[in-house]
Amino acid sequence: MRQLGDVIPRPASVRPVPDATFTIIPGLSGTAVSAPPGLSAVAAHLGLSFSDDGLSLSDDGAIRLALDPALASEAYRLEITAESVTLTGGSAQGVFWGVQTLRQLGTELPGGIIEDRPRYAYRSAMLDLARHFFTPDEVKAHIDLLVQFKINHLHLHLTDDQGWRLEIPGWPRLTEISGGAGTGVDGAGPGHLTLAEYADLVAYAAERFVTIVPEIDMPGHVNAVQVAYPELTADGAPVAPRTDAEVGYSSLVAAKEETYAFVETVLKTVADLTPGPWLHIGGDECHSTPAADYQAFLARVLPIPGALGKTVIGWHEIAAADLPKGAVVQYWRTEPADDAVARAAADGRKVIVSPADRTYLDMKYDADTTLGLDWAGHVGVRRSYEWDPADRLPGVGEESILGVEAPLWSETLRSVADVRYLTFPRLPAVAEVAWSPRDSRDWESFRERLAAFGPVWTAAGVNFYRSPEIDWH
Repeated sequence: MRQLGDVIPRPASVRPVPDATFTIIPGLSGTAVSAPPGLSAVAAHLGLSFSDDGLSLSDDGAIRLALDPALASEAYRLEITAESVTLTGGSAQGVFWGVQTLRQLGTELPGGIIEDRPRYAYRSAMLDLARHFFTPDEVKAHIDLLVQFKINHLHLHLTDDQGWRLEIPGWPRLTEISGGAGTGVDGAGPGHLTLAEYADLVAYAAERFVTIVPEIDMPGHVNAVQVAYPELTADGAPVAPRTDAEVGYSSLVAAKEETYAFVETVLKTVADLTPGPWLHIGGDECHSTPAADYQAFLARVLPIPGALGKTVIGWHEIAAADLPKGAVVQYWRTEPADDAVARAAADGRKVIVSPADRTYLDMKYDADTTLGLDWAGHVGVRRSYEWDPADRLPGVGEESILGVEAPLWSETLRSVADVRYLTFPRLPAVAEVAWSPRDSRDWESFRERLAAFGPVWTAAGVNFYRSPEIDWH
């Protein structure tokens, strides 16, 4: 039987009460759930019966869901006695995270009290749809696995040199040509999202308290754009499709007004489809964009999301530009310091911490890993776990960090099984870094708690990497 704190991420406060086990009995004739209006959908995630009107008790006890505005929005309090379970959240989202804790504890719930809240508000994973496309149903299944570990954002990398994955009215060749057959790395990842499919995916995520963060990468990583619309090149000449994994060779033209007409249309379309507050404009690896042109481009583009009611996010290269108030910088490299990011933090800009040598899920676990890349080194589970965001970059302390993200680039991915193999078991490690109090994290405790997921993933058909760092059950 699990102990009260045997969950991932590790809760902020755990107070066990011995000999007070509560047993969940699934089904209409067993344990019932009491849920006030607005929490019925959350209750359904328990897979149990529930009632919207008042307390619903069975002979075997009850689970009560409640709201308490005195708690922070994502915080929850879980009290387990031999007779009942009471889960109280600061909002429906807080209750939902408490439900994930209950699900991990299983049907034999150890007695006691958990009081929990996240360290960072932004806890994210990223999935690259540009290098290899994944269908809406595949992305939804990915979301369902992420929320178990209290991930609350999914960053979708929708465009790159090898493919364009979102329908844009008025620009049909983006998806007809650059989202069609032969696109993706090695030409093995065709497909795109229609407007309706994207909107449905956003709604599906929102029902699980996950915010979709769409990325349209620019001014680099745009070969797919220029294949579809050669008028957006410097000389108007056609360019050849690229299905290799090289970076840094393509660029929108900062001096052409056609560039900004295109950018404004695309960003408005994405902003209108996305109720969440974020709009990611990329900005990384613009090696073929002259520095002056990069600055000129960002001067025109960085304010656009704000005008559309969104907060702009960009990879940390944008910190070299004059950032709008509220802009968020996402650090992704492996260097131990970055002066531009530190200056942005000193100026009050928030930072998302995604160092490739700790959080990139597409890095190989070790030299023998058959999938993934190794430019940032080998990233095992312990390496994903034993680091702290507030110590990662000089000048970027706790007060400057919006959150943590674990990106998964898809150059070597060809299936959902590949996604899961590189995601698990490292994603739970990054999730605990992002959620749990710094002083509560402990590698030996984590590896024991993580080992319990081996049978769970096996039973669910999740293709995970059996890291030798973990003594799998």
